[in-house]
Amino acid sequence: MQIYITGIGIVSGIGINVEENLHAIRDNKHGMEKVSLFPSSIDVPVCEVKYTNTQLTELLSLSTHKTYSRTALLGILAAKEALNDSKIDINAQRIGFISSTSVGGMDLSENFYVDFKEDQTKGRLRNIIHHDCGDSTEIIASYLGIADFVTTISTACSSAANAIILGARMIKNGLLDAVIVGGTDALCKFTLNGFNSLMILDKGHCKPFDHAREGLNLGEGAGYLVLQSDKTLKKEPYCTLSGYANANDAFHQTATSSEGNGPYLCMKEAIKMANILPEHVDYINVHGTGTPNNDLSEGKAIMRIFGDNIPKFSSVKPFIGHTLGASEGIEAALSVLSVYKGLVYPNLNFKEPIENTPLIPVSRWDSGLSIKHVLSNSFGFGGNDSSLLFSAIDKK
Repeated sequence: MQIYITGIGIVSGIGINVEENLHAIRDNKHGMEKVSLFPSSIDVPVCEVKYTNTQLTELLSLSTHKTYSRTALLGILAAKEALNDSKIDINAQRIGFISSTSVGGMDLSENFYVDFKEDQTKGRLRNIIHHDCGDSTEIIASYLGIADFVTTISTACSSAANAIILGARMIKNGLLDAVIVGGTDALCKFTLNGFNSLMILDKGHCKPFDHAREGLNLGEGAGYLVLQSDKTLKKEPYCTLSGYANANDAFHQTATSSEGNGPYLCMKEAIKMANILPEHVDYINVHGTGTPNNDLSEGKAIMRIFGDNIPKFSSVKPFIGHTLGASEGIEAALSVLSVYKGLVYPNLNFKEPIENTPLIPVSRWDSGLSIKHVLSNSFGFGGNDSSLLFSAIDKK
């Protein structure tokens, strides 16, 4: 059974829909600025969605008397776009919603403790009840009117990829006819302080796969796909999800093995599942965070698989930042468009390859290319690594 992608939705710091994101990337416009969502002494660039929670609430015509986490608001916006794009009838078939997040409603919890730590009789308890990761999923599903199957995945930065994999498996096993899959994450103090304590934030603009890379830039946003079987199609699909795999190198809590064993395994298995050879891959949307460990590890895994025939590859994180649980939701949507429109995206800020490697990412936007297979990588803390392979539809 083939799994078709029929809908996509993207919200990031460079746009609140697919069209805005593509235009920004084409024009080399990144979204990196100083933190404005909350006070912080950490002076690093981040990529914030350029709307306040109040503006997002109004944009979605939600009640101003109810409390919504920023994670939920961003997710509603992207999931709504994906659902509308797919043209599916949620009342005529079994529809699932599988969403991922890392921080959940942490932004609201932080607001609660500002008052609570001063006086334990104060603080809005309605903020605390939105803390759980599953809360944003339930709110988004309710907004969309989906109740057949709803669940949440949180495996750090591979979360959205694993949501996509689970959704595909649900369809293949006859449990769902269609499913909205992806992830959403909002910036908060917890995330910024946590990554700062790991000393992997770049004080300037991140430089994935560059010899002088110093760390990552954080971002926020949401990205979703609609997956369907051929029995329920109402429109021409973008492409198919032809392969996927999850692996774990069990090497370290926050680092990938130096030889890239986890990334190697999941890329290898995704390619095998798609029943193609490595040389058939036309483009790789790499995880490419800009940290010394990630880029070298992912690079070594790529070299192990592709040898001297390394495909075009690039990271979009210099545009949108690392959006954590949302990252592969956004980047999978961009990978789908890479297949459908023949696009490759520029890897900003690259100057010099990693020492002793031939790895030179794509430096400019290109379109109208013949792209049949795109590999998209997403690697999380704890070594939880996933790869997705999107393929063009054979129209013979």
